[in-house]
Amino acid sequence: MTTPRPIADLTADEARRIALRAQGFLGAPDRRSGVRGILRHLGAIQLDTISVLARSHELVPYARLGAVGRKTVEDAYWQDAHSFEYWSHAACILPIEEWPHFAFRRRAYRNRPHWNHELPDGAYDQVIKQLRSEGPLTATELGGAKRTSDWWDWSGSKVAVERALMYGEVVCVERRGWKRLYDLAERAVPEELLHDELDDTECLRRLVSLAGRSLGVGTRADIADYHRLKGEQVDAVIADSGLVPVSVEGWGKPAWADPAALETTPRGRHRTTLLSPFDSLIWERARTERIFGFTHRLEAYVPKQKRVYGYFAMPVLAGGHLVGRVDPAREGRTLVAKQVTLDGPKAVPAVAQALAEAATWVDCTNVRVERVDAPELRESLAKELARLLG
Repeated sequence: MTTPRPIADLTADEARRIALRAQGFLGAPDRRSGVRGILRHLGAIQLDTISVLARSHELVPYARLGAVGRKTVEDAYWQDAHSFEYWSHAACILPIEEWPHFAFRRRAYRNRPHWNHELPDGAYDQVIKQLRSEGPLTATELGGAKRTSDWWDWSGSKVAVERALMYGEVVCVERRGWKRLYDLAERAVPEELLHDELDDTECLRRLVSLAGRSLGVGTRADIADYHRLKGEQVDAVIADSGLVPVSVEGWGKPAWADPAALETTPRGRHRTTLLSPFDSLIWERARTERIFGFTHRLEAYVPKQKRVYGYFAMPVLAGGHLVGRVDPAREGRTLVAKQVTLDGPKAVPAVAQALAEAATWVDCTNVRVERVDAPELRESLAKELARLLG
């Protein structure tokens, strides 16, 4: 692919600010549109099983809007057929308007020759029949989620309903106690959206355009990673996506930007907050290092003795930079900062503010700091927390 001539040259700082604004961290948030506005703006919010302070899909709107109630978050996602769960960057909550855009992926699943789980004879038709007459239902209600405690040992009905989910005949309409609640797509998706009329090229063009808008500015790899597309899929449609070629100081690779993001200089208030490791601002390690000079790795699946920053280390965003990390836990109404990593003395007020706000959000009245990577900053952090928590 021949890279077109850039229409603008951005400094690294300009690109960082464009990315922050595009992700909802620079400027006043649109509180009237609330959680649903955040979902539409980001285009995908990743789900994950880990819950420390809260689950990741709750942390994402909290990071942008502040202390929005957790029930409010769940209701905003799932009520009134506003969203659906599907495979995007990973398992993600997606705005319902994006249903047609994933027709290319549903077709690919239907044509997939090999699967990890065998589909028992008759199980698929039985699941569809049961959902039609009794749905919506969880996998347990359909006949059992697993035969044993092993994650891979799915029952026949679980295999069938997950296959139907991938094909698009079934939709996950809610997470209930972290279990998927399944219903038929014909009931769950508005009629005007329930179609696979878009060909693969148009699906990809729209997803690339939306990814570019959500990122503000990104490389080919950044844009591909947002919805887990292949690089060649991005190459095939980017010229028609509406994104414009730019160069970014220090990036070393061609980039594309949302033209609307270039029209005005990003200004406004910065959020100070803890970030989920699965937040779309930082979910791609190479981009996070390139934009923020910050190496981030989720260590939940790293053996304990090899962890550097902690099980669920949450980066701290302040002033448009990543200034530290907190590995949190909860003990009753105490938020425990098991390990705090600070980028120097100037980070202390921001990390304290982020901890105090998070504690209030999850109904904790106290914050206990167990370990600070720079012991000489421990006392100043404790004093700042005491001041904020009163």
